[in-house]
Amino acid sequence: MRKRWVVAMMALITLAACQRDKADQDVVELSGKIFVFNYRVARATYLVTLRKLAPLPEGGVAEASFEDPRGGSPLTVEQKLFPTMEKIVLESTPVHCVKKGKPYSVTIRLLDQGGDELQMIKTTIASNVDQDVLPAKPLSLGPAYDRNPEVFRPDGSTDFSPESCPK
Repeated sequence: MRKRWVVAMMALITLAACQRDKADQDVVELSGKIFVFNYRVARATYLVTLRKLAPLPEGGVAEASFEDPRGGSPLTVEQKLFPTMEKIVLESTPVHCVKKGKPYSVTIRLLDQGGDELQMIKTTIASNVDQDVLPAKPLSLGPAYDRNPEVFRPDGSTDFSPESCPK
C-alpha cells in the first residue's frame, strides 16, 4: 500500500513539473509576413498574420509599429482582439519607397483591456522587389474598375511611370 502511495505521489510531482507557467506562454505566434504590392490601386502595404496559441483577452488590442521606408516615425495600426479569433491580420497604411532586400523592422504588442503588455514580437520584413514596379497613379478607379484617364490618356498614350523616391 505504501509503495502505491509513493508511486502516485511521484507521478503527481512529475506532472506538476510539466505544467507551463501562464506568464511564460505565448498568446500568438507569427504565421506570415509580406509586402503587398497592389498595382491596380498603386499601393504597397505591410501585411502580418498571427496565429492564436492561447485564449485572447476580451477587450484586448494588437498594436503593430512598422518602419516607414521613407524615414520618419513608425506607422502604427491597432486591431481589436476577440476571444473567438483564430487569426489576427495586421495591415499597415500605404507605404512608399520600399527597396528590394532591405529589412524593415516591425514590432507587434498584444495588450490586455487595461493596456498591460501580454506579449511582444519583433521581426523584420524584406521585399523581393523594389516599389518602382508600381505605377505612381492607380490604373483603375471606382468599383467598376474604370480606366484612370491620368494613366490611359485620350490620345492613346500611357503613363506607367513609378513614384519618385530619394536614392
